[in-house]
Amino acid sequence: MISSYTPAADAEIAAAAAKAGADVVRAMYGTRLDRVDKGGGDFATSADIEAEKTILGVIRAARPDDAFLGEEGGRQGGAAGTGREWLVDPLCGTLNYAAGTMLVGVNVALRGGPAAVADPFSGEVLCTDGATAWLREEGAATSPLSPSAANRLVDVNLDPLARGPYGFRALDMLAAPAFDEHFRTRVGSTSLALAWVAAGRRAAYVTDGGDVASSVHFAAGIALCRAAGCTVTALDGSPLTSTTRGLLAAADASTHARLLSIIAATR
Repeated sequence: MISSYTPAADAEIAAAAAKAGADVVRAMYGTRLDRVDKGGGDFATSADIEAEKTILGVIRAARPDDAFLGEEGGRQGGAAGTGREWLVDPLCGTLNYAAGTMLVGVNVALRGGPAAVADPFSGEVLCTDGATAWLREEGAATSPLSPSAANRLVDVNLDPLARGPYGFRALDMLAAPAFDEHFRTRVGSTSLALAWVAAGRRAAYVTDGGDVASSVHFAAGIALCRAAGCTVTALDGSPLTSTTRGLLAAADASTHARLLSIIAATR
């Protein structure tokens, strides 16, 4: 058990847990996977479930009194009064994974604190202690994350296709001349999309949806972007809260402002 409750120690736990989950995901790739129907076309695989169990084991060994909220197993544990909860999406991109596509990530975040996103197939782990963000590669030293909008690539989550609560629809944004004049799209986002914004591999990420701020899908990526210095808001430009909807994360303030104006024009 790690006795120190410093952000640096929590970041090490997040990184170790994410990497352990990623090892499971990589090992089970291409094998025969059982599916668990979650309704509405959504499902989990045995890889999701085994990765979450492994992540939970790492966190419990280091932080036995902390609570745990997993995408597959729900909320577990937590001693009264600690106020600490780990948010885990053990395989973000299950549909990609089941289809034999390696565009997936593993998310581990302490609510409001350190976090990590692991790429099972590149061996990269992107980490933050809540103040700084860095990249770890297997067999290589760490390096700080440096956001950049120079590539003008924007990852867009197209779920749902109908207009969301702000009257926004991603398809309309993509069709706007102002978007086409400045940006290029990359669609098929997972937790890696936000991590890539933090790392300078994407200019921005846009998604409509529900309570993004408290979601196991987004917590780690949002933490990385914030620590790296990106501009992160709801789709209307307001701070992310439990009552806001959607997410706009951009490498810098000017890219954020440009996309925000395009979004506003499509409503």
